[in-house]
Parts: sequence; structure tokens; C-alpha cells
Amino acid sequence: MKTKIDFRMPNASKWRAPCAVADGGGGTIIATAEVAVPPERVFRALTTYKVERWWGHPDFYRQTEWTADLRVCGQWSVTVIFADGSINYGSGEFAEVDAPRKIVMTRKFEKHPLQGTRETTITYRLDSIATGTRVTVRDEGFVGRSEAAYGNAEHWERVLGWLDAYLSRESASDQARLNRRRMFLDLKARYDCKVN
Repeated sequence: MKTKIDFRMPNASKWRAPCAVADGGGGTIIATAEVAVPPERVFRALTTYKVERWWGHPDFYRQTEWTADLRVCGQWSVTVIFADGSINYGSGEFAEVDAPRKIVMTRKFEKHPLQGTRETTITYRLDSIATGTRVTVRDEGFVGRSEAAYGNAEHWERVLGWLDAYLSRESASDQARLNRRRMFLDLKARYDCKVN
């Protein structure tokens, strides 16, 4: 007897690609993606200077001057430089830090075309899965700003795509370094060289 697959079960390809949805009336965005690295690496990419390496794109903006005091009530800030050269400043504080599983932080920009100076609360949940990490983002605080919620939902898909691309490149680079080290050790063992 052939086993039928329940059509309601999620398939892997739907989880892999970044996806976001906004509840404009409720003021909340949920975004998710899967990345092929462990939660610890995702956590570091979200909370350290590495933010400057991946969060942004030449067609949109880049982030610089990232600072973070990674503890409850610790402050964070970043400078955003847009493609046209204009600058914006973002900041907030950490409300919850549960490395490497969860980060809750506030975020506010000096000026934002859709949000103004309104503060939002972002929760990152990093769930370990067989293929790496499922990243779930909940961005709240858009009540009365449905246009901002829908626009930011679309942007979260981009951001999670940038995160995945960065972590994939970083993993490939780590693997190449590991392969070079193994080759070196093999040659060393073969020729019984001494290395200082």
C-alpha cells in the first residue's frame, strides 16, 4: 500500500527561501528563512561587527559603525549610509539575550520615510534544524502604519537573503581554509617536516 503524503505538510523548499508576511492592522511582521549554519554563527552575524559585512546592498544602503553592549538593557547603534550618500542613524536596546537561541531588541531610526521615529521591537528566534538554523523574525510596533509594515515585510525578505548569502560565503571560505590546513598537515606528515 502506497503511503500518501499529507498536502498540508510543509516542504523543504518553502522553508529555505526568505518569506515575510505583514499584519498591517495588527502592526506585526513575521519573516523566516533557513540558513545552512548553526545558530551560534547566525547569532554572531546578528550581534557583532559582522553586521557591517552583510546587512546592506550597494543598490540600497550599507551599515557602518555598529556597536552593541550585548546584555539586557545594553544599547546598540548603527550608521546607515544610503546609495545616494544620505545618512540615517539607528539605535535601540536589548530586551532579552538568550545566546544562541533568541534576541529581543528595540529599534528606532532618527528618520524613516514610513515609520518616522517610531520604535519597533524585533525578536529573532534561532531554531536548530537538521540543515542548520531556521531564523524567525517578529517585528512589532507598526499599528497605524500599515504601509510601513508591508514595506518592511518586503525588506525583511531581502535582509534574510543577505544574511543567508553572507553565511554561505563565510562557510565556503572556512571550508577552503580547513582544506588548505589539511593539505599542509598531509604534506608535513609525508615529508616529516618541522614547522616552527
